[in-house]
Parts: sequence; C-alpha cells; structure tokens
Amino acid sequence: MSTTTRHPLAEAVARLHSTLDEVAQTAAWSLDQTTTADLLGDLARAQSRFAELQARVLSHAETVAVHERSAAPSVAVWLANATTATKRDAVRQTRFAAALSRYDELRRALAAGDLNLEQAQVVARALDELPDDLEASVRREAEVELVRLALVHDAKALRILGRRILDVVAPEVGEAWEAEKLAEEEREAYRTASFRMRDQGDGRTRGSFTIPTLAAEMLQKVLIAYGSPHRDDRAATDEPTPSRSRWGRAFVELVERLDPRALPRSGGVNAAVVVTMTTATLGGALASATLDTGSRVSAGTARRLACTAGVLPAVLGGPSEILDLGRSRRFFSRPQRVAMILRDGCCTAVGCDAPPGMCDSHHEDLWSHDGRSDLGRGRLLCGHHHRRAHDPAYETRVVERNQVEFHRRT
Repeated sequence: MSTTTRHPLAEAVARLHSTLDEVAQTAAWSLDQTTTADLLGDLARAQSRFAELQARVLSHAETVAVHERSAAPSVAVWLANATTATKRDAVRQTRFAAALSRYDELRRALAAGDLNLEQAQVVARALDELPDDLEASVRREAEVELVRLALVHDAKALRILGRRILDVVAPEVGEAWEAEKLAEEEREAYRTASFRMRDQGDGRTRGSFTIPTLAAEMLQKVLIAYGSPHRDDRAATDEPTPSRSRWGRAFVELVERLDPRALPRSGGVNAAVVVTMTTATLGGALASATLDTGSRVSAGTARRLACTAGVLPAVLGGPSEILDLGRSRRFFSRPQRVAMILRDGCCTAVGCDAPPGMCDSHHEDLWSHDGRSDLGRGRLLCGHHHRRAHDPAYETRVVERNQVEFHRRT
C-alpha cells in the first residue's frame, strides 16, 4: 500500500491554514498601540509574500494546463469558476502572474514583503510598456531601479516614475521613446473620446465623458476659476461646500455663459438654446417657458436665461422680424432658421427625430425653379433626408403635422 507524499508547498500552505485557524480564535481587543502598529506592518508584508506565492503558482498553472481538468478554455476562466472570482479579476490575476514570472528582481522583492501588490503591479506594467527592442541589460537596470524606488514611493508616484524610467537608466533613448509614446497616446485618446448624457426626468441629467488629458486639464482650470470659493456666496458661511458640488455648479455656469457668437454654426444659426415665452412671462408672470428641445423650464429660469449670452429669447406677442424674404436672398436668414426650429422642433421627415442642430433649412420649392426663401415654404430636414429631398429617385408628400413622407419612384 503506497502513500502519497504532498508537495512541500502544499504542505506549507496546509500548516498555514492550521495556524490561521488558531489566529481566527484569538481576540484582538488586548493588543496595545505599539503591538497593533507592528502587527499591521507584519500583516502587510505577509500579504505581499502570499501574493507572490499565489502569482508563482498561478503562472505554473499555465505550464501544467490546470484548466484542462474541467475543459475550461483558459486558466483565467478556470480560476474564476474555481474561486468564484469575476472573470475580469481572474484575467487581471493571470496577467500579473505572467508578468511577475518575467521579472526576477520584482518577484523576489514581493516575496520578501519589501513592496505591496499594488506597487508590484505598477512596476510590472511599466516594464511591460518599455520598447520591445530595448537591450536586455537596460531593461534589467530599469527593473532594479523601479524596485528600489518602490521602497520609498507608493503606487501612484511609481506610475509617474515608471513612465520616465528610461530617462534615468538610458537617457539617450528615453526622450525619443517618451515622445513617440505620448504622440500615440494622444491619438488614441482623441479617437476614443466619448460623451454621454441621460435625462433622469426629474429636472436633472446625468452624464459621463472620456476625453484626452489635455482637454481635461483645460476644463479643470476653467472649473477651478468658476468654482473658486471667493466667487461662491456660500463660502462666506461656516459650512464647507463639497468640492464636487462646487465643481458641478461651476460647470453649469460655464455652459450658461458660453457665447453663441463664438460657437460653430449649424444650418446658419449658432449653437444657442431658444427659449419661447410670452410677454407676460417675461414681465414676471408665474408661467413656464419652452426650450427648442421641448423641455420646460420655470418662469424665473426663463427670465434669467433671457439675459444670458448663450440663449435666444423668442417672446410671443413682442416685435418680430421679417420672416418672408421672397427672391431677395438665396438662403434662409438667421431669424427664419430660429423660427423653423421653434415650429418644427426636429427633422420633419416622418419617423425622424434628428435635433435641429443636425438639420438643414430646406426649400420646399427649388431655388433654381423660382423657389422663394419664405418661412412657410421651408422646413428642417436632417442631412440624410435633405439629400433624399433633392434625389430625383424619390418623391415627397407633406402629411399631417407638417411632416413629409418619402416614396421611391417606381
């Protein structure tokens, strides 16, 4: 009858579990201040050492194809299933394990508890991002230097130092490499820039954005200026204003103060919000006003917006501009364009809700066929439907609510 000998690592971890069982039964209330501080430092080092062991074994799991035990497609998927970790976290762990296996000095420092897991991950990432054609001796020198820096710098500082490590170990190539990397990052940041907004239906809109760092720094400078406590009436009180709230109000003020005269034109009109209100509302009546987007605002907000550069007040019952120009000019005027926005609200093609900013001012009667630039013979059409309106392969028909239908000619 044969006996199975356990691997020394498995045996050591088993003893560790036994010790932890004992520790779990030991109360911490009797620890004094000095012992507590020392114990927390020891625990941090123990976590680092255990992280190295886990990464080392996980790297070996690729070698012995542990995922084949359950027909998992990868070690990461197997790890997620076996430990109830998320697949995202499992992938992160396996990638770090693979990186750590490439850097002996970093692995030894983590195993000794000289740096924590977050620092080790930052150092590994910085080393992985070095040029592929970098000499092995230079890469090794960069690893040694980053491990040394990790003894006195946290992970946040190491991210910055890691980007400039070649300036220290190989200044002759560091500057050119950094310039190339920055240019690549800036191109990618511009390509992937995004902006999202979602109306919550309670007078508030939530949003998120991803923009290049330069644009973010510029925005931050402006918001700091608008959000300065010296400009905030509440700064005079004893209650501190949360910076997040102050920045939110600063962003609102920034948007409201945008001068439409300095913004790009769309369809002959600057990017300005149009507020429709009656003369009574403008004069102080308790009534609401309507934006050209269809949203409603209070009377007080409407009167305030009427004095704002980024808003065009359209007062019903007040003096009006000439909106019918006949054959005197080829294109619709700015007042006509505003009037179309108020009347149509969006693209007038059936089923299309493209906003006014994405629409053209279309002549119902072709100018080349004696058409007139009169408001009653113009409408908003998005670029797609405007091209269809001038495509002889389609015929159009105006239906109810001043909308237009398109039918392909047979």
